Amino acid sequence: MAKVIVLAGPSGAGKSRLAERLGLPILRLDDFYKDGDDPTLPRIAHGPNQGLIDWDHPDSWLPSDAFRTIVELCEVGTADVPVYSIPDNGRVGHRLLDLVGSPLFVAEGIFAQDIVADCRAAGILGGAYCVTQQPIVTFWRRLVRDLREHRKPPLVLLRRGWALMREQGVVVTDAVAKGCTVVSPPEGYVLITRMLPAATGHDGSR
Repeated sequence: MAKVIVLAGPSGAGKSRLAERLGLPILRLDDFYKDGDDPTLPRIAHGPNQGLIDWDHPDSWLPSDAFRTIVELCEVGTADVPVYSIPDNGRVGHRLLDLVGSPLFVAEGIFAQDIVADCRAAGILGGAYCVTQQPIVTFWRRLVRDLREHRKPPLVLLRRGWALMREQGVVVTDAVAKGCTVVSPPEGYVLITRMLPAATGHDGSR
């Protein structure tokens, strides 16, 4: 049975880059967002973005679907997973994720901490980490990425990014409370690659 390495942390902190650098199969938890026309999506109640969908609220995604997929990957080694387009606010397809025999894979996303307890209880958790950097670094990286990918109008991205920067400490505290260890991207790489030689034959060099 495979096990999952969970990478949580603020948007823009470097979760995706760390996951790619590790060279393990990746389940992107952002693909489990609800579609933009879902009536249960939460709305921002205050501030300049009041009334817009709050994509940073945990009610904007489907943790039970994500957890079932993680269990399937651990037990079977393959799973059909959705492909979500953030600019389109919805699923645009699906793909087969195949672990190709790897005993470890990564599940990463801004709500990843919400599935840590279930993974631990199911005996499939290989490790759980909250990836962080200085708030201003995270703000800038997130803004550059979101502008490049045309995720939302520039003014919305700027206002959202500023609000998220101010709330980064709350995100980290929540992840720690739910079982994650705080790491910078380089620290996370070192800690996780130490697990790889025994599990995958990875020699730790990159």
